[in-house]
Amino acid sequence: MRNKLTWALVIVFSMVLGGGVVIGADSLRTDSAVSQPPAASQSSDEVARTSGSSAPSSNNGAAAVDIAGSDVSDLYAAVRPSIVEINGLSARASSVGSGIIIDKQGNILTNNHVIDGVDQLDVVLADGTTASAQVVGRDAGNDLAVVKVNIPADKLTPARLGDSDKVRVGEFVIAVGNPFGIEGSLTQGIVSGVGRTLAGGAGRPLRQLIQSDAAINPGNSGGALFNRNGEVIGITTAIENPSGDRVFVGIGYAVPINSATRFLPDLLAGRQVQHPRMGVGLQNVTPALATRLSLGTQKGVLITGVEPGSAADKAGLKGGNVAGRAGDVIISIDGKETATYEALANYIDSKKVGDSIQVKFMRDGKEQTVTVTLEAWVQTA
Repeated sequence: MRNKLTWALVIVFSMVLGGGVVIGADSLRTDSAVSQPPAASQSSDEVARTSGSSAPSSNNGAAAVDIAGSDVSDLYAAVRPSIVEINGLSARASSVGSGIIIDKQGNILTNNHVIDGVDQLDVVLADGTTASAQVVGRDAGNDLAVVKVNIPADKLTPARLGDSDKVRVGEFVIAVGNPFGIEGSLTQGIVSGVGRTLAGGAGRPLRQLIQSDAAINPGNSGGALFNRNGEVIGITTAIENPSGDRVFVGIGYAVPINSATRFLPDLLAGRQVQHPRMGVGLQNVTPALATRLSLGTQKGVLITGVEPGSAADKAGLKGGNVAGRAGDVIISIDGKETATYEALANYIDSKKVGDSIQVKFMRDGKEQTVTVTLEAWVQTA
């Protein structure tokens, strides 16, 4: 698993940052060393994410703004009021992150790591209005959270939420947030990639991330990645950090807005968000691996391990390793070919806890099919 991810959240207390990816974009308040959440190993088994609720309207009370032909200054002016600064305070540290106003009731979308472990939260609007905030709901599996402020509706400008499934590599984007506590900072760039996977801070990979080259730094966590129409397509979350310095080097990541809108009903209601899992370790099958282990197929996903008592274990699936006995090779789920681990993971992510899936696999050169009832992923950090 990659070890180059660091949260783009700035936390002030004594701890040394290693090289990696900065997950979290929050800004430094003192000269103290900055800390990053522990890098969780990406369990190749966490093939899912979801609890499924219908997503609310993407407008969320926000007025439509026609800015597709406008310059960047006009775009910034239109979206800036929907971005807030979030200040956290605990017995050990203070932190700075960003957030996105999503409705006139005072609900604000941000990253879970921005508010995790914080005793007191304050929100600062673009016009300087300050208010305390309370956590409404959390989804550690997607690094998302909603906090709420008690501020008059006429002071709140909700962002327009877009459709991240339509994002294309190469399209123009801007990021707005509070890097290093510098309020309302704007950067621009393009979408560099989609469908990225990174180790999360709670034992579960973050999936389907949007990669961009719009500069984000500590303090940007929880802020917005906007398209040219002023719609939020992602929540800025992490930056590539190969040198260990908490600075942007050209690669940033954002949680796709559709991951948020899918679970907003649960988050706003304070319900626990659950994500499904099979409980297996996986490895893509290659021709060389297939030959060495006599798998009987050169396509599919090899089960390298099965967690005792997991959904996969209960269904009778078997694991193995490349040095010894070959495990089962999953070749399709619900009739859909699973040529890669990512295809399998993304499909499971689209399901709900309790859903049953039909898993076709190869064992000892023969095809078999079992029913697996997906169970809930359990947060490990």
